[in-house]
Amino acid sequence: MCTCITYQTDEFYFGRNLDLEYSFGEQIVITPRNYRFPFEGNEDGQNHFAMIGMANITDHYPLYAEAANEKGLCMAGLNFPENAVYHEETTGKENIASYEIIPWILRRFSNAEDAAEYLRKVVVTGKAFAETMPPAPLHWMLADRKTCYVIEPMKDGLHIYQNPYGVLTNNPPFPFHMENVKQYLNVTSESPTNQFCKELDLKPFGQGLGSFGLPGDFSPASRFVKAVFLRWNSVSSKGKYGDVTQFFHILDGVGMVRGSVRTEEGRNDITTYSCCISPEQGVYYCKTYENYQIQAVDMFKEDLSGMELIAYQMPENQSICWRNKET
Repeated sequence: MCTCITYQTDEFYFGRNLDLEYSFGEQIVITPRNYRFPFEGNEDGQNHFAMIGMANITDHYPLYAEAANEKGLCMAGLNFPENAVYHEETTGKENIASYEIIPWILRRFSNAEDAAEYLRKVVVTGKAFAETMPPAPLHWMLADRKTCYVIEPMKDGLHIYQNPYGVLTNNPPFPFHMENVKQYLNVTSESPTNQFCKELDLKPFGQGLGSFGLPGDFSPASRFVKAVFLRWNSVSSKGKYGDVTQFFHILDGVGMVRGSVRTEEGRNDITTYSCCISPEQGVYYCKTYENYQIQAVDMFKEDLSGMELIAYQMPENQSICWRNKET
């Protein structure tokens, strides 16, 4: 369960809620230009674009959940169970393991259009990173300032859709979401007018009735619709961090509260973390379920010509700003 969005004012932003019932060892990770990726295809993984995102580092390899590169291209993987199908390696084709697709794309492409065109020619394989780490069933959102795509590996091949909504959640496949959102054409952020009966003097009895019928449950379809509504009706406040603050409020609108969604195993799905990336500024903002204070890492303040990964641990406990003496 996850929700990914883009957001654009004068700046371009990309980010997501990662909804999961456990931590996967996530850290904010910067991959500098000369870190060597040991790609399965034995392609030279050095001398590439730098990138920043949330990843688990295993055997010195950054397994990114989402990331952005220094040119402004962003990519995130979201859960896509039962629909995601990876294929066997095909001779004469570019074969990419699912776990390496984010760094593979971000290291070499500066815009989403070129990356999407390249992906139309590749085979996404199900090769595992390790025996104890089987491939996760995923689909991906790929975006830059100008355009956004959804990439879905399915039984009949790799599907690439242009995404005019700038939003992605989980199942069903993306064509369903594009049709489903049309059921909510009557929803508005404006105060509603009387369409019920012109002969009756009917007026709204409170604010917000224009959005009556907007779904509020935690299913992927409902989160998609609500995230689209919030994203496209969003208005940022003025100030340096107005856009970033607004971005997190949008994600909060589709976030999961512990106890509201229980898995079949009896675990509680939560929004483990929410992130907002300003790729053109090279800044990754993040807050976790246990700590609502926004953390930030600026990629361009690091030595991006290096060869070693740069990682920042996320705080585990809440940070409270006391305005008087703490008791």
